[in-house]
Amino acid sequence: MPTTVTSSPEVEITPVSDRPPARELRNHSLDSTRWKGFPFREGDIVIASWAKAGTTWTQQILGQLIFNAAADLPIIDMCPWVDQRYRPLQSVMDQLQAQTHRRFMKTHLPSDAIQLCPFARYIYVGRDGRDALWSWHNHHRHLTPHALRLLNDTPGRVGPPLGPATDDLRQFFHDWLDRDGFPVWPFWSNVSSWWAVRERPNVLLVHFNNLKRDLEGEMRRIARFLGISVEESLWPRMLWHCSFEYMKQHGAQFSAMLKRGFVNGADDFFYRGNNGRWRETLTADDVHKYHRCAAAELSVECAHWLATGEGLERTVTASEVALDPNATRT
Repeated sequence: MPTTVTSSPEVEITPVSDRPPARELRNHSLDSTRWKGFPFREGDIVIASWAKAGTTWTQQILGQLIFNAAADLPIIDMCPWVDQRYRPLQSVMDQLQAQTHRRFMKTHLPSDAIQLCPFARYIYVGRDGRDALWSWHNHHRHLTPHALRLLNDTPGRVGPPLGPATDDLRQFFHDWLDRDGFPVWPFWSNVSSWWAVRERPNVLLVHFNNLKRDLEGEMRRIARFLGISVEESLWPRMLWHCSFEYMKQHGAQFSAMLKRGFVNGADDFFYRGNNGRWRETLTADDVHKYHRCAAAELSVECAHWLATGEGLERTVTASEVALDPNATRT
């Protein structure tokens, strides 16, 4: 049964999960055991993705919803990556404990490697694997030696270190596909695990394509899911703050770590924000190989959603309509 808790943001309770983690995932970058016994508050929000799927974009959206269109929020710093290995766990816990606003944090874990708390909310962000990989390649090859040392030299690393990225994008693609998410963490099971829990009332799936296609509609959908009512006059400012142009221009203010972590700072982290660049590199056989892997690893419905953002329906409830009378979409 769901745990009954007070609604006060000051009270932290370690919940009895309605589905505890089924496995552990540990490597150079992350450690799923850092979530063990996590002291959730009612209303906590967890943003999940494989990587480079629109995670920071979703962090910015939540920052706008929670802080009423505030400008220049240090959104990466205020929304910690809990399973990130190189930041001391106690530092993360101290930061979250001190926060008095509605908390939001991120993970790159599959749903079966994280505790699903019945009174937290989970938003999974998906993107076509090829697009996510092309964005990850740019991210990886611009990591500074300082960033690689943090990843690899922090005590407790499991498995091999993360080395520099090859400049050969096609080889990078085949290594990633042949070794399932190499050189970071498994891709297909990350997607399928969150797809498997998509019908839970506290899980929402969001897709990069839909954020690109209808940012306002998706932001309103997220707000309804979180039970956040937004004053109509704030929407134009919020939409501007969540545009790629704004985020690119103001990227340096999202986190102080971007300057030390990437060769060109925030310009490397907020790169292009578009899809389809893989078409310039992959052959027809490469594309068929990707589709064969997707068909083998995912259901037909999940593979279609991952590729397009289409095919996921969710009924709008009466309470959501009360928050937003324009809530006519699924």
